Amino acid sequence: MKYRYLGNSGLKITEICYGNWLTHGSQVEKETALACVRTALEEGITSFDTADVYANGAAEKILGKALQHERRESLEIFTKVYFPTGPGGANDSGLSRKHIMESIDASLIRLRTDYVDLYQAHRFDVETPLEETMQAFADVVSAGKALYIGVSEWTAAQIRAGHALAKELGVQLISSQPQYSMLWRVIEQDVVPTCAELGVSQICWSPMAQGVLSGKYQVDKKIPKQSRATDEKGAKMMQKFMREDIFAKVKELKPIAREIGLTQAQLAIAWVLQNPNVSAAIIGASRPEQIIQNVTASGVTIPPELMERIDEVLDEVIERNPERTASDQPRHRLS
Repeated sequence: MKYRYLGNSGLKITEICYGNWLTHGSQVEKETALACVRTALEEGITSFDTADVYANGAAEKILGKALQHERRESLEIFTKVYFPTGPGGANDSGLSRKHIMESIDASLIRLRTDYVDLYQAHRFDVETPLEETMQAFADVVSAGKALYIGVSEWTAAQIRAGHALAKELGVQLISSQPQYSMLWRVIEQDVVPTCAELGVSQICWSPMAQGVLSGKYQVDKKIPKQSRATDEKGAKMMQKFMREDIFAKVKELKPIAREIGLTQAQLAIAWVLQNPNVSAAIIGASRPEQIIQNVTASGVTIPPELMERIDEVLDEVIERNPERTASDQPRHRLS
């Protein structure tokens, strides 16, 4: 397993990060979830990403239990705050000082740790002054409850403003967690250049486009049982990729993957890692064997000519519009 620096910091993380959105606490049984974490550790993954909203805290609890006997200094644990937790009261969401301070304490209890390595703003909060949010994050770092801070699905302008405030407050905003894959490239025009300038790097979620790039979904074929598309939340996230024209183009990637001895899923993960501004690709799993297969993408170099062929194959179905980051953001706090 290869390591990369996270942003302009001295923190190294594994370039394959294990994430437990949609699986732990909801889609898979507890023992299977624990087995997946054990397998990730055995395969050399030391970086783990979660969020307080995943299964309303259950995902953090399971991850905390799975990691409780590991040497804490050998792990990099990331979590996030923004979306509604608890009963969904008026202050149970967003990036207000109240919600951040209460949420970090609750996350640490569920994760069974004294601190997280990275605390991330899960979305941008249009209802809270950015100064309030960044001061609260700075205080979380000063209290030793987080070592670094990051953001998720923020626009380039929002990242620039947040980074400037963090610098004034003496804390390091070092990461951005966007959706990024062969099919979803909305960060390439604005977010990536801005982050490269500021010393911020990407921890990318959905490198396989919710599993579509694995090739498991095909034209005129039934949706595989127990796949993400059978989960209510997963199916909603996948709608933009569940198209016959996309399925047909993805099928054409199979011989490209075969040329360098990879599966289509491994090719998709390795493709994300070719971007020099990417520090890690997040993978999830509903079975331990999926982790064993997908960590093979670590350390792979895709030849330039194959990168060009991938672009040629997928060109007509790639989403590149940088405005999608802003348009997909919540217009108000959710409850």
